[in-house]
Amino acid sequence: MFTQGPSITFRAGLLLLASIALMTLDHRQQTLEGIRSGLSLVVYPMQYLVNLPFVIVDWADETLSTHKTLLAQNRELRSRQLKLDFRLQKLAALEAENERLRALLQSASRNWERVLIAELLSVDFDPFKHRVLLNKGSRDGVFEGHPLLDARGVMGQVIHVTPINSTAILITDPAHAIPVQVNRNGLRALAVGTGENNTLDIPHLPNNADIEVGDLLVTSGLGLRFPSGYPVATVDTIRRDPGQPYAQISATPLAQLDHAREVLLVWPELPEVPE
Repeated sequence: MFTQGPSITFRAGLLLLASIALMTLDHRQQTLEGIRSGLSLVVYPMQYLVNLPFVIVDWADETLSTHKTLLAQNRELRSRQLKLDFRLQKLAALEAENERLRALLQSASRNWERVLIAELLSVDFDPFKHRVLLNKGSRDGVFEGHPLLDARGVMGQVIHVTPINSTAILITDPAHAIPVQVNRNGLRALAVGTGENNTLDIPHLPNNADIEVGDLLVTSGLGLRFPSGYPVATVDTIRRDPGQPYAQISATPLAQLDHAREVLLVWPELPEVPE
């Protein structure tokens, strides 16, 4: 009733012999190369699909790792750039400060008075008062009336002193006046502050006074407050009205009153008193 085929053992043996024969024949004559190539084309999509998750995982891991590395490098480079920029700014500030100090020392070396370098701590923001606070006081030898200069000219004088700091009034303050003379001919005058940073008034000079636009005004030394011969301002405007007894004359200060940081405190030369 039932048809029996070859046994399983026989089948297994037959397949084993066939496999050995095919491997031997393929090894010697490469007869199955075409079949193997065709099968590899058929199986490749399946291999690709099976391997795809591992490829995606490896790509994502490499991409994220590269991204993290780039972010870390970018942060490090930005930090280094910031530090270098900070150092560059500091070096630029030190270079500018060095130039200002050299200019101050060169200005002081032209005259043989005793000098002291001071720094501005603050500026009075009252528009009607041009005054600054210095970091030098009585313990440094500063006194009331101490002349104040920068590398270009006279700035003002000290009006109040404490042991550790002092207050100076600038030559443009309306309450300040300084004796000057025209460097060209020695004509004496008075330079009075106007309350403006770039303007001095030269009052009480008659219309026929020998003064011209562009004349340099220097300290005259009168009053023994400011050393003589220091530049103060240059004449920029002269108006002569025949109906007025005096000419209207204004001058521009030479000192950098609005942005100086280091200044000179100068001890004036005292006249020798005969014994």
